Amino acid sequence: PRRFHHLPARHCPQRDTLSRKHTMNRQPVFLRRIGFSALGVALVAALAFVALRTGPLAPVKVTVTSVQEGTLNPALFGIGTVEARRSWMVGPTVAGRVLSVRVDVGDVVKAGQLLAEMDPVDLDQRLTALDAALARASSTQAAAQAQVADATARRELAAINAKRNQDLAAQHFISAGALEGRLQEKASADAALQAAQANLSGTAQDITRQKAERAALQQQRGNVRLLAPADGVVTSRDAEAGSTVVAGQPVLRLLDPASLWVRVRIDQGRSAGLVSGLKARIVLRSQPQAPLQGQVARVELLADAVTEERTAHIAFAAPAMAAAVGELAEVELQLPETAAALLLPNASIQRLQGQTGVWLLSEGKPVFTPVRLGTSSLDGRVQVLEGLKAGDPVVVYSQKALTEGTRVQVVDALVKGSTP
Repeated sequence: PRRFHHLPARHCPQRDTLSRKHTMNRQPVFLRRIGFSALGVALVAALAFVALRTGPLAPVKVTVTSVQEGTLNPALFGIGTVEARRSWMVGPTVAGRVLSVRVDVGDVVKAGQLLAEMDPVDLDQRLTALDAALARASSTQAAAQAQVADATARRELAAINAKRNQDLAAQHFISAGALEGRLQEKASADAALQAAQANLSGTAQDITRQKAERAALQQQRGNVRLLAPADGVVTSRDAEAGSTVVAGQPVLRLLDPASLWVRVRIDQGRSAGLVSGLKARIVLRSQPQAPLQGQVARVELLADAVTEERTAHIAFAAPAMAAAVGELAEVELQLPETAAALLLPNASIQRLQGQTGVWLLSEGKPVFTPVRLGTSSLDGRVQVLEGLKAGDPVVVYSQKALTEGTRVQVVDALVKGSTP
């Protein structure tokens, strides 16, 4: 058999060069794959970290407080306006034309002072006519009195003559016809006296009627003079000389500056304890840095069913001369101090499915716990009567709405620089 002899391979420089290039190209590809894998792992880890820390799977940040025991100084708060307890609208009782206005807005007036005057038209002439009628009625009354005196004298004479003739007739000195004539004279004298007395009574009644008419007319004449009903300050001038006003239309408005008070409206749900005599702190809108003292003067029995508010009137402890009628005022009413009880911030109170309660941290998880609340104060604290005990950790603020078992992270404040 033929034997094959293996010949030694020939050396090929070109093949060696290609082999070296292929080996060098495989090393960077391998390194790049390792780099991409490491980058992918790092990216997945970063996404997982972000999701668990700041994403939808992150725990909800909350601020927590402990239930503490203490007392409250509860108070009621409301917004009101300054009003005048005593104010007047001065105007005519009948339609007429304004003759003159003698005061202006801001003038201080005294009771009985002439403020304005209406045109009397023909009232003065009618008064003159009534005075003349009264004088005539007085003359008529004097004549009637003279007639009564004359009739009285005639009656007395007729009575004497009738008595004398009766005595003579009894002695048969005169006839029966003569006696009857004397009796008829007496009857006529009686009738004349009664007529004179009736005429005198009629003149007296006529004088009374005319005096009443004159008094009424004089009252009308007095009504055209608009007088101040009490001491006060002019707040409005609603008509000028020459203008015509109807009955009841005000020409001037007055008020008593010493009778200013604040009409305040308070939420019905927070009005427990609202009674007369409560001390008040009043802050006028024009003087926010100078609070005034006062007290509840009156609590109205009628409440507003639409706005669900009650109304009270707050009197100033000292006359508030700088207050303006209609000015807004903030009123704080101080209630008696409460007995010792458990206290919580009002912000921690929540409502869930119609129940009032708090989110209590139990083993680091929020659990909704129903509570029964008492009164509250204006500083944001509320009494807890049932449902908790002293020292229980309760969520005050949360980053978003909580549910049972939500993962939470307790922080000092939800926003940097804010207090919890």
